[in-house]
Amino acid sequence: MTTTLTGEVLIGARAKRGEGAAFQAIDAASNTPIAPIAQPVFHGALRGDVEQACELADAAFDPYRTLPAEKRAQFLDDCAARIEALGEQLIERAMAESGLPRARLEGERARTANQLRMFATLVRSGDALDVRIEPALPERQPPRTDLRFWRIGVGPVAVFGASNFPLAFSVAGGDTASALAAGCPVVVKAHPAHPGASELVGRAIQQAVAAAGLPEGVFSLLFDAGHEVGSALVQHPAIRAVGFTGSRAGGLALVKLAAARTEPIPVYAEMSSVNPNLLLPGALAARGETLAREYAASTTLGCGQFCTNPGLMLGLAGADFEAFATNAAREFSAAAAGVMLTPGILRAYEHGIGRLVEHPKVTTLARGAAAPGRAQAALLRVSASDLLANASLGEEVFGPGSVLVECADEAELRRVLRHIEGQLTITLHADAADGDLVRALLPLIERKAGRLLANGFPTGVEVCDAMVHGGPFPSTSDGRSTSVGTAAIERFLRPVCYQNLADSWLPDALRDANPLHVKRRFAGQPERA
Repeated sequence: MTTTLTGEVLIGARAKRGEGAAFQAIDAASNTPIAPIAQPVFHGALRGDVEQACELADAAFDPYRTLPAEKRAQFLDDCAARIEALGEQLIERAMAESGLPRARLEGERARTANQLRMFATLVRSGDALDVRIEPALPERQPPRTDLRFWRIGVGPVAVFGASNFPLAFSVAGGDTASALAAGCPVVVKAHPAHPGASELVGRAIQQAVAAAGLPEGVFSLLFDAGHEVGSALVQHPAIRAVGFTGSRAGGLALVKLAAARTEPIPVYAEMSSVNPNLLLPGALAARGETLAREYAASTTLGCGQFCTNPGLMLGLAGADFEAFATNAAREFSAAAAGVMLTPGILRAYEHGIGRLVEHPKVTTLARGAAAPGRAQAALLRVSASDLLANASLGEEVFGPGSVLVECADEAELRRVLRHIEGQLTITLHADAADGDLVRALLPLIERKAGRLLANGFPTGVEVCDAMVHGGPFPSTSDGRSTSVGTAAIERFLRPVCYQNLADSWLPDALRDANPLHVKRRFAGQPERA
């Protein structure tokens, strides 16, 4: 069934025309407004809309977080099914607004639905509650009273849709899914680059809220082409946490707003990462040509618009490194020009690459095919000594470009790794002969990244229990968290301890009989069923 787009904001159960500034969705490939006959004009929300959405979310919090786990899980499953049922309309709209290909967006839709179902499974298991019971010890001196611990949702969460993932990091993406799983209502600020796809998904969630009989404030969706709505949302006292994926400037602006509140709140912002890849000598000698081909493919995949794009490739000087540089340059030269998500992102990429190309310490090894309004792939080269002298040569340039870094020896490679910023990923390309070097480097790179890879490329994030998509600043604003995988729910939970409460007063998960049959720790040991 086709959903009619209206351009309306969704505030709880209602839909209404925004009264803020008007804007249109842009076709990413042509950089022209999508034909008005196929879309409405969108309007930004006003502060009153933000106020209403946040008040509804606050009113919904206690009824929603205290729902039986099965009902919350069924709601998440229904959200997934309704998004899938949007069918071709969602894919075609997202293709137009993002310039991303069909196969990529079909995979992203599957990821969106799968992670909603993954969190439904987690809710059913009760594992995220992290229940711990320390029974009373009346005979001990001094006596100890009964202590019981679990985790509850923090409260309403503000989620910002990301530009580079119009589905999986957007209205129903990982931040929204994990917050809803934690029992937290969500107010989404849609990304202005894909308002049509956002409305389609938002209406699907709104319908799932109604079908489940949940309080209407469990979900709201607001539009704005500027920053006013996002700023008001982060500063609203009902909002208790923020999920964001985007630029360092945008993330830090939200962190600053949240910290300046009367009652500061956490902002979980994924921001900036160049994801260094390390070419160790054994691997480079054994399969340098293959690595060069895979490097170029990873860098230019999706026009380089992944937060795990390999922006730095480090290797040791020598004949094998020179051969790798030659092979990589050939591959980058053959790369087609690509459509970027928005004209602004294209301009930022061209500016970033232009700054590097003009720098006297940087050598341009290759540029890909050029086309008007398209991004041109770029492979640049710099010495490690020059990178150490000027850290800006290693800053992220979001798009299909990468910098090859020549290290004089292992000691210089270590110096670079000590001085780089925090990263989402660091990748080791290594063979058995590199084992001693790998073991020597691991303690260093563990401090620098949230995910360490061997013999692969980081542009692919598996959604599962064991995934970490986060890392030390500035890759994220809080390196203790992940935005992908079941551990993402921990961002939106907080611990509560109950001391000496009667069993009949306790939440079911903490009662002696354990009626929910959740996993618990009792007196420091796993409780037997």
